[in-house]
Amino acid sequence: MSSTPQAEKNRLYYGDNLQVLRDYIADASVDLIYVDPPFNSRQDYNVLFAEKDGSRSASQITAFKDSWEWNHEAESAFQDVVEGGGRVADAMRAFRTLLGGSDMLAYLAMMAPRLIELRRVLKPTGSIYLHCDPTASHYLKLLLDGVFGAQMFRNEIIWRRGTPKGHAYTRFASSHDTILFCNKGEVPIWNQDAAFVSYDLDDLDEKTNEKYASLDEHGRRFQLTSLLNPNHNRPNLNYEFMGVTRTWRWTRERMQEAADQGLIVQPKPGGVPRFKRFLDEQKGKPIGDIWDDITPINSQAQERLGYPTQKPEALLERILRASSNEGDVVLDPFCGCGTTVQVAQKLNRRWVGIDITHLAIGLIKTRLDDAHGPDIRKTYTVIGEPTDVAGAEQLALENKYQFQYWALGLCGARPTEGIKKGADRGIDGRLFFHEAHVSESRQIIFSVKGGMNIGVSEVRDLIGVLQREKAEMGVYISFAEPTKPMQKEAAEAGFYTSADGSRYPRLQLLTIKGLIEGTQHLQRPLHVRDVTFKKAPKSRQAAAENLTLALTDE
Repeated sequence: MSSTPQAEKNRLYYGDNLQVLRDYIADASVDLIYVDPPFNSRQDYNVLFAEKDGSRSASQITAFKDSWEWNHEAESAFQDVVEGGGRVADAMRAFRTLLGGSDMLAYLAMMAPRLIELRRVLKPTGSIYLHCDPTASHYLKLLLDGVFGAQMFRNEIIWRRGTPKGHAYTRFASSHDTILFCNKGEVPIWNQDAAFVSYDLDDLDEKTNEKYASLDEHGRRFQLTSLLNPNHNRPNLNYEFMGVTRTWRWTRERMQEAADQGLIVQPKPGGVPRFKRFLDEQKGKPIGDIWDDITPINSQAQERLGYPTQKPEALLERILRASSNEGDVVLDPFCGCGTTVQVAQKLNRRWVGIDITHLAIGLIKTRLDDAHGPDIRKTYTVIGEPTDVAGAEQLALENKYQFQYWALGLCGARPTEGIKKGADRGIDGRLFFHEAHVSESRQIIFSVKGGMNIGVSEVRDLIGVLQREKAEMGVYISFAEPTKPMQKEAAEAGFYTSADGSRYPRLQLLTIKGLIEGTQHLQRPLHVRDVTFKKAPKSRQAAAENLTLALTDE
């Protein structure tokens, strides 16, 4: 890695985070890690999209399968950790004795080598926040003790992620997640001011309202607090002040200065002087380890993107503000839809994100575009995506569906029905847009061909799908160059005429080579509202820049 970190771009990696950590992330190069791994909750999480009418989509894309099974792969991972020796090996052997060859042990065998690598990449001043649920939090706490040392544990934070639901027939309803907070070294980055929440003077809690019940002549709330020193054995601080001799907190000079400023009050003649402490000068209410003031993302939240495990930005803001500074490097090895990346960008931190699905990588790029504008792509590098035809061919061989997700992302489209064979009905992706003065969304459908054998019949099939779906345009993406009969068939499909009178080929034949090299692109109306993905809100900086440009244009 470069010796001048400020010159480096932020990085977004596609791939298995264990391999990415080992191959790309240097020792002691990261200041803060937020880990939000799958929870071993034995359910499939899906990314939901809106249909043309805005309703919840019946088609769901499996983002990742959140379940683990004890098999040969899990056994191998377990043995690798145990052979490494040390406290982590001791913890894993104890888990084996307690849990046997269970699915939970498979989950812990997956997490253990990753936590070892994450400790390696942390700086001595770095911290890690591990987000989990009660299903595995107690095991992960012990695993963290093995990796970082029990003395480095700082907090078990309880985040109330929702209100208790019904159906709690045999137990109390679960409504919280757990965030385990550890440091790597004895002197970590810690911003104390970020450990307080400012008081809302118009909505004080009952206790604060009672404590600061007094008002001065300007209407400022205050309370009178003690000026006595708890340590009476301080001869230099024992003196007479306002006719009262005590052991004071401050020197005589500081006491007199405060009195001259009207900050010391003697309640009655001969009474012990007290200090006038104003509420609006306090840091705020200390943040404890139970976080019930950050609401989860509900169905109406502006930042909601439809990703199943998306966390609110306010949660990540609290963590980043407390345990990192501007310019520090923040790493999220399970970055999903990119909340950590987005918050790090907003707070002027550098960031590294890793995810194993091209769907997630595409969502993150779109999210950053929406929040900061297209120029944001100049500030980061995507590593692991195909950059040439050979790389694309390799991806298609390794994983057909990841290849489709990636290829669709080149055109700004999103996948459709997911991985069930035969469920796509001839459609691999969709792109929706709204034109001015048109009530309904327009639709472009996509078919992605991973092999080299293509023919005119597939173009005819796509035309049939266009008619069935009442779509405005169709796109056929392939490795092989389309044949002349295919081009002829596509040309006979005619044109789509947009609301402004512009014409676009109704059926377009694109190649992977052309899309990668930029010699081909999707022809579509551009001055329209794209509703393919739910838009992330613009950052304040981007919104201000847009307003400045608008005013300048006027």
